[in-house]
Amino acid sequence: MALTVTESRPHSLFSFGTLMDERVQTALFGHAVPSSAASLTGYTTRPLPITDQSVIDASGLDVHLTLEREYGAVVEGAVLRLSDEDLAAADAYEVDDYARRRVLLSSGETAWAYLDAKPLRSAERIVIVGDSIAYGRCDPRGGWAAHLAATHIARNEAAHRVFNLAIPGSTLTGVSEQTPALLAARLPDTLLVAAGINDSALPLATSQAPRDGLAHLADNLGSLAATALSHNARLVVAGPAWLDEARTGDYGGLRFTRARALDLRESIQAWCAENYVDFLDMWEPLRDSAELFVDGLHPTAEGHQALYRHLEALSR
Repeated sequence: MALTVTESRPHSLFSFGTLMDERVQTALFGHAVPSSAASLTGYTTRPLPITDQSVIDASGLDVHLTLEREYGAVVEGAVLRLSDEDLAAADAYEVDDYARRRVLLSSGETAWAYLDAKPLRSAERIVIVGDSIAYGRCDPRGGWAAHLAATHIARNEAAHRVFNLAIPGSTLTGVSEQTPALLAARLPDTLLVAAGINDSALPLATSQAPRDGLAHLADNLGSLAATALSHNARLVVAGPAWLDEARTGDYGGLRFTRARALDLRESIQAWCAENYVDFLDMWEPLRDSAELFVDGLHPTAEGHQALYRHLEALSR
């Protein structure tokens, strides 16, 4: 079932810090807001220094709290019931280190919460789904996903895990259908979807029915968002990489073009912005670097290294 982004009023916002203070509420919203006790499992808190003077003035504190993942932990807080205007004021109050995302509370209610703006920095258990590029094809070292796994696990050998479940040839339709059965055993807190370049492919034969992967993009991403939320995992979508169209050739009767890949990139980015989902733009690292491709579509080992370095900078 696709995630429904139409929201009831008032909005539900899980707060674990200064927004629970009635003095801060009065300063931001002009009044105290209705609230009730709530908790969020799978998270803990860590201190975050604040440099924005207006936020310090409103809260009276120069250190706030931010959430990070910890399996088995619980953060106690409250659900605030906010109007559209209140939610906009809360967004303006939170500094750029935070991003408003959906979470699943211990009660089973979904709510907004302000999470670390860099989505992999606070992650513990990451599941990767996607296609042959996420799988690491053409790189004997396992591609950008293997580099990510090595770095992530090295930061905390006891708690950090990365599960690469990418399958060559996958489309977002296939990924959205297969992923729900894969998550429970892996206890993910982050679902990293490497948005499939296969969704942009066109048939070479004019007699073939045209592929419409882009037409179903919103439904497939919505389904993945709902799947992630049902596990209280954060959805992160990595967009397509640049490709060398002059060398993409014929892949089993399919043709990959830069124009369609750009359409895919822009459509995913727009959907993520509209639905408050993290988008990691992977286009630039390989732009105009044909030497970093084996066949125009699949990066070399050095190309995967460039993708990893870019991903690490975006998400840490």
